[in-house]
Amino acid sequence: MARFFMIAAALLTAGLIGAGKAPAWAEDRQEHAEWGYGAGDGPSRWADISPEFATCASGEEQSPIDIAGEHPISSSVLKIDYARGQASIVNLGHTVQVKVAPGNMLTFGDAKYELLQFHFHTPSENTFHGMHFPLEAHFVHRDEEGNLAVVALMVRPGGAGALDLLPVPAKAGDEEALGKDFSPASMLPPELAYLTFAGSLTTPPCSEGVRWIVLKETVTASIETLSRLSEVLGRNNRPVNPLNGREVRESH
Repeated sequence: MARFFMIAAALLTAGLIGAGKAPAWAEDRQEHAEWGYGAGDGPSRWADISPEFATCASGEEQSPIDIAGEHPISSSVLKIDYARGQASIVNLGHTVQVKVAPGNMLTFGDAKYELLQFHFHTPSENTFHGMHFPLEAHFVHRDEEGNLAVVALMVRPGGAGALDLLPVPAKAGDEEALGKDFSPASMLPPELAYLTFAGSLTTPPCSEGVRWIVLKETVTASIETLSRLSEVLGRNNRPVNPLNGREVRESH
């Protein structure tokens, strides 16, 4: 865990992440939709846009959060079993999302979930001692009862990685095929040490009851790729929310 915070501190010093704010290359887009991230339709206004979004303001277990301090140990074993298969990447306007074929599984303790998709936020939504990473990927899973689990992965500038191989559709509605042999596992680090807490969706309707699993190991992407994603996505991160007594646990 100390190494994780050392990386974040180094990025802050280099000016590649911000303390409680977006980096300079993650400015707001001048776009408006039913909900978004601007002054009139952003996170502070979501609950006003629709009664269905009321939990965005009234919820007690909202995501993202700021992660800091020491944490008790979680005994749940995390296992990821992703397979190769058909995939595509699409610009949804609010984010860029990779759609994957069925059969990619995650096991956390006694619970088993299937991967639905993964998508990106610039800068990171979860913070660490108030500091953002340039990019956060969310791998969204669902079990047979409809319960959700999100694996969050932080991306930092460095050598080219798997993220650099993904095309980035420039406009909302654009979609590109990734072929029949794409593996979501290629995006993940080799180590699956984690932090976990109870939370919510980070976009409307902000539904709670979501199991969050934040990987402690980061991956790298080139500055060019991070800048390209920031240019396409704009600033699409929700600010952190209070813990309200929730406990963050971490793996051994």
